[in-house]
Amino acid sequence: MKKGIVALLVVLALVIIVSPGIVGRIAEKGIDENLNWAAQNSGDVVVSSEEFDRGWFSSEGQHRIEIKDGELSALLGSMAGSSNVDDMPVLVVNTHMDHGLIPVSSMAREKGSLAPGLGSAVSTLSLDFGSGETVDIPGTIYSKVGLGGETRSTYVLEAGSREESGSTATWEATEVEITTNPSSGDVEFAGEVGSISFGDGIGSFAIEGLDFSGNQEATKFGISVGEMKLELDAMSFSSGDAQTGGIKNMSVDGYTNIDGGKLSGRTLLDMQTDSIAQFGEFSVSADISLEGADAEAVGALQKALEAQRSNPDPMQALGGAEKELKRVLASGFEVRFDKFDVTSPMGKVTTKLDVKLAEEDAATFEWTSLLQSAEASADISVPEALVNLALQMNPQAGAVVGMGFLQKNGDVYEMDVEYKKGLLLINGAPMPIPLGAFQ
Repeated sequence: MKKGIVALLVVLALVIIVSPGIVGRIAEKGIDENLNWAAQNSGDVVVSSEEFDRGWFSSEGQHRIEIKDGELSALLGSMAGSSNVDDMPVLVVNTHMDHGLIPVSSMAREKGSLAPGLGSAVSTLSLDFGSGETVDIPGTIYSKVGLGGETRSTYVLEAGSREESGSTATWEATEVEITTNPSSGDVEFAGEVGSISFGDGIGSFAIEGLDFSGNQEATKFGISVGEMKLELDAMSFSSGDAQTGGIKNMSVDGYTNIDGGKLSGRTLLDMQTDSIAQFGEFSVSADISLEGADAEAVGALQKALEAQRSNPDPMQALGGAEKELKRVLASGFEVRFDKFDVTSPMGKVTTKLDVKLAEEDAATFEWTSLLQSAEASADISVPEALVNLALQMNPQAGAVVGMGFLQKNGDVYEMDVEYKKGLLLINGAPMPIPLGAFQ
């Protein structure tokens, strides 16, 4: 019995003392793999490892994350008032890792753990603006590299505030958890973001609270599927003393999956806005579904569009992926708007839409064949007050009513659309199809 206990203690000592030096190198590779995998999937960033000082029980490392030309740089540039990607700051990640199958040294710091793995790390963030100017980003990232290479990272931000150069930022406690696995491409995420506000005396931006969760699973078709839920309590932005807009609340619940090579998905959206000039408050409620799209064709289209992402002309970019787009359309699928309601002080606009494309031979598919393969229906209802406003703003809009596209029914105008194999009916009346539009 005593020999068994002694043997157990010896094995435990070897795990604690010897494993850190061995798995430190593996853990370093795991962190690099996760960062580079994230960069490859974002498409707009470059990750570089500046240094890695490996010790026996712990290591220190630094990574730099730079934004390159792309959609993200364009978005951030517009927000910062600069289109030059060289003006964008570099995100610097400094990491201290305690490695070992049982990372004993991690117990000397906050959120240390003896849970088995390749390493346990704590990272801090800062922005490097060049010319020696750096700004620390509040919050800390605690990471755990698992035995299979997966990394679970938790960003923890305690409530606080900062004031600098006439600008003020305040925030409440926030925690975001992300688990990534570079070998499988799977991602899980969840977060609770507290109230955040920014102001500089000229404008302001505020979020009152945000909760989200979801997952993504990579597939052999080059696309990821999964679930996502989001709840936004409120968001507002203003310029000067005037409130320019915002969202009172918003919820999004959606999923995608692949079954038998066919891609399907559904998204539920509910949103209510603050008052908008001349329109007042309005809300949107939608239920949108996709069924039966060919996953392999969609993956090819996504890859083709990514190759065109540097093209500034959206139509040219789409033209560069025309072959793949035709393949998706030829595969056949169904898109449904079971509900798309917009409510304003003038009433509610309701829309139901169903579009079906029959499967065709991709080798012989032409745009004109859509006229024969497509089936569609739509039911639209528009409040009389909104139609009258449209007529006041543009009298030519009266042609829509005069031609019978909108028919009055009580205090609303309605449109019923049916289309099948080249025959279009609007409120029961046949309408010609301009064939040249599809050539």
